[in-house]
Amino acid sequence: MSPVTTGPRYLGTWLTTSGELRVPEITALFWIIKGLSTAMGESTSDYLVHAITPELAVVAGFAGFAFAMVLQLRMQRYVAWTYWFAVVMVGIFGTMAADVVHVGLGVPYTASTVFYGVVLLAVFAVWRWTEGTLSIHSIDTPRRELFYWAAVVATFAMGTALGDFTAYTLHLGYLPSAAVFAAVILVPAAGYRLLRWNGVFCFWLAYVVTRPLGASIADFLGKPQNVSGVGLGAGPVLIVLGLLITVLVGYLTVTKADVQQLRAP
Repeated sequence: MSPVTTGPRYLGTWLTTSGELRVPEITALFWIIKGLSTAMGESTSDYLVHAITPELAVVAGFAGFAFAMVLQLRMQRYVAWTYWFAVVMVGIFGTMAADVVHVGLGVPYTASTVFYGVVLLAVFAVWRWTEGTLSIHSIDTPRRELFYWAAVVATFAMGTALGDFTAYTLHLGYLPSAAVFAAVILVPAAGYRLLRWNGVFCFWLAYVVTRPLGASIADFLGKPQNVSGVGLGAGPVLIVLGLLITVLVGYLTVTKADVQQLRAP
């Protein structure tokens, strides 16, 4: 039987085929690019909502997100540039989604953080109940990949709200918020390395925290000095971040250093 027809028929043949891993191996470069992509998502969202009308920015963000998802889901296996393009677009749209809830609907950052946290836990619960695992080493079917991206979107939205909560609601500002999240991200790292905590739990905890960490750094660099920023501007910050991501993803595309190998059951 052709690999294209081994997955559930109702998902359609346009989705990635079963039996191939669709996400990268977790290396140091993974965390570096993930951090850069979260920062770029924050900067790009800030730039777009000021360069064009907020409504048009949200529509453009959703269109870019949908386009990136279609590209990613059509790949038969992990491909660095489509994967990271999808992550960047999730970062941009996830930021906009969180900001719309606060700015457009007037929902406090505390409530939006809790709301997106509940959404993320619901995604994890259904994913775990359906597939039996949340491990990224098991993302080898279309359904598991859809669960994975649903979790990624929820982590970006929650992380955005959490970063704004510490910066504005708790009045910490951007740089102190970044320092707090940098300290928090050491907890799963130390727990995994030194205390043998569950690897899946540590991965997702660190993944969530990278979002507010990267966003706080981007805001610190781009926001005006009168709101505790450096004042470089969102445009220059997103250009530099975009160039860094392009170089690193280009390296991974050529070397394939982060391609997971199928593991024995």
